[in-house]
Amino acid sequence: MKKIHTVTLAGALPLALILGACAAPGTLDSGDDDASGEKTTITYSKSQGPYTELFEDAVAPILEEEGYTLQSQDVSDLLTADIALNDGDVDFNVEQHTAYLEAFNAENDGDLVPITPIPTVPAGIYSDRHDSLDDVPQGATVAVPNDASNMARAYLLLEKIGWIELDESADPTAVTGNDIVANPHDLDITEMRSLTIPPASVDFDYIVITGSIVYNAGIDPATALATEDILDHLVLQVVVKEENAEEPWAQAIVNAYHSEEFATYMEENNDGLWWIPEELQ
Repeated sequence: MKKIHTVTLAGALPLALILGACAAPGTLDSGDDDASGEKTTITYSKSQGPYTELFEDAVAPILEEEGYTLQSQDVSDLLTADIALNDGDVDFNVEQHTAYLEAFNAENDGDLVPITPIPTVPAGIYSDRHDSLDDVPQGATVAVPNDASNMARAYLLLEKIGWIELDESADPTAVTGNDIVANPHDLDITEMRSLTIPPASVDFDYIVITGSIVYNAGIDPATALATEDILDHLVLQVVVKEENAEEPWAQAIVNAYHSEEFATYMEENNDGLWWIPEELQ
């Protein structure tokens, strides 16, 4: 039915090094609270990618106008960001969907919660060799991400375009190559680290990559031959610790994403990269 290869990265960093990447919580100065005692200095995880940049360009100015001071802590990856958030080193992040959040909580005894959906960059299928999805070659080579949630997105996209058929009983949030029940084009699928897919695109007929990878690799999203249907569990979220979900500063972030100012920014700056949740439109 299928040919699936898995590419793994040798010498993965031990968890101790990942944990060590989190900076120790800083000592807040006297300007962190206003006269009423409410928190006015809020810290977020900063990573390279579209979601942090969108926050800094469109949301941070709204919060600053309301009197908040924003501080950032650089992180190397989403796991590090969530560890920092769960440990209280930062107040929020804007880099993950619900599926990743729930997996982190389950695996790390976390208590992180989403407080509002935000614009999301869809996963897409791209090619350096082909201009369309028509006449897919028999035995075409396809690269897909090897991390669980994004792998599922890739297989769902391949099913959407009619190249494979998945087991109807499979959980769509956790689909793997083992759930392929029909592969009429005899696709030769390679599972590999998302970051390594764009540089290797010349070696494949097609690649499937998520929106943040598209953005960071400088790929024009308009060149996608097809994009995924964003399922609820894949919509990006602002995430905080559960105990902070109702704090005034957290609600200020929610209100900023739901504001007319933010809607206007998206109307003027969305070149097709972003899928915008209906409640933000």
